[in-house]
Amino acid sequence: MLAKKMIKVFDGGLLSIPPPNTVWKGKVNMVSVAIMGHGVVGSGVAEILLTHKQKLFSNLGEEIYIKKILDLREFPDSPIADRFTKDFEEIVNDLEIRVVVEVMGGLNPAYDFVKRCLKAGKSVVTSNKELVAAHGAELLAIAKEENVNFMFEASVGGGIPIIRPMNQCLVANNVSEVAGILNGTTNFILTKMIEEGMQFEDALKLAQDLGFAERNPAADIEGHDACRKICILASLAYGKHVYPESVHTEGITKITLDDVNLAEAFGYVIKLIGKVKKLEGGKIDIITAPMLVPFKSQLSNIDNEFNGIMVRGDCTGDVVFYGKGAGKLPTASAVVADIVDCCKHLKARRFLFWADGDGKNIIDYRESVSAMFVRVTGDGALDKAESVFGEVNSVADGDMTALITPEMPYGVFEEKCTALEADGVKVLSAIRVGDI
Repeated sequence: MLAKKMIKVFDGGLLSIPPPNTVWKGKVNMVSVAIMGHGVVGSGVAEILLTHKQKLFSNLGEEIYIKKILDLREFPDSPIADRFTKDFEEIVNDLEIRVVVEVMGGLNPAYDFVKRCLKAGKSVVTSNKELVAAHGAELLAIAKEENVNFMFEASVGGGIPIIRPMNQCLVANNVSEVAGILNGTTNFILTKMIEEGMQFEDALKLAQDLGFAERNPAADIEGHDACRKICILASLAYGKHVYPESVHTEGITKITLDDVNLAEAFGYVIKLIGKVKKLEGGKIDIITAPMLVPFKSQLSNIDNEFNGIMVRGDCTGDVVFYGKGAGKLPTASAVVADIVDCCKHLKARRFLFWADGDGKNIIDYRESVSAMFVRVTGDGALDKAESVFGEVNSVADGDMTALITPEMPYGVFEEKCTALEADGVKVLSAIRVGDI
């Protein structure tokens, strides 16, 4: 005789839950899920759950049943139009819904909704990098307290597996560094500038026309999206939450074709890089900024809307993850993988956790050491630069000179640039040289 577990419901009665994989009157036991948001990613999640039902059943042994979809709009042509709701309470108060997917984006109302779902004993899956970067430590703590899961594979790298590999496959490694091209929009723009000689504004417009960039692209081109993602990876790698406000962030809006061409003359390409490195003493050096990436680096050939993430472990050496960092089905694929994982662990937490952080483990960006690519102009620019920076590598292009300085703390570099400009040399641009 099959044993049933009895759990209390809100009216004081009892609800019987059959053991997993139980068949009742020819019906397969199901796990009910809800999806909050039916935009690009949300509709992709629903599509995969419906069209890949048999594939997912063979992996899980249970059917994943979409019971509710939360959206303010109506979708009368959807094959599951009857399951849409505009009322979040129908999801959070439904005991049959065990896993909730948050793909609305932003912090409001996503943060409140996710928090309430976790406290109601439901596992939550999200693709929302802004949510995880801002509240990851708190939400993970609530999930631990409630013995449920909070999973967010799709929050970094879209369809590229990175959270799970770092948390499981590389667990034997001490990770010394993580660096990556974490934003497909900026990578597309820089690729067009590098390969086709397009101006920044023209490349941005093309990215918008093709759907790679939003109408308001600030979060991408100013580096905030990539910053949120490197914060999540740093929190995972080093066990303390890193808040975006603690990370020095620069975008690509000041990169010119002169920078691109002169960087190539030195054997580099320019990429927007999110990077975190563990230093002696336990502190971390974390930044999001354009960097010169050497041709020999595995990240140098990652072009267009693709992302690439390098994890440097003491046992594995460099491991690089590559793929589409965004898009409907790639991102939805990562979300569905988390859904399946949550369904497999309804009564047992997956160990995915980091503690809250106060930023005291992060060095000031002015202390960060790197070589710098500098483009200057003015009478005697090269001689004056050598007198300020010491021995440099240089390339001349008309009345401009590009040089690469020795490694130095960024604060020292700023002081030297001030001295150089006081001597009549104009600094046109300054870009970090990435050791990746």
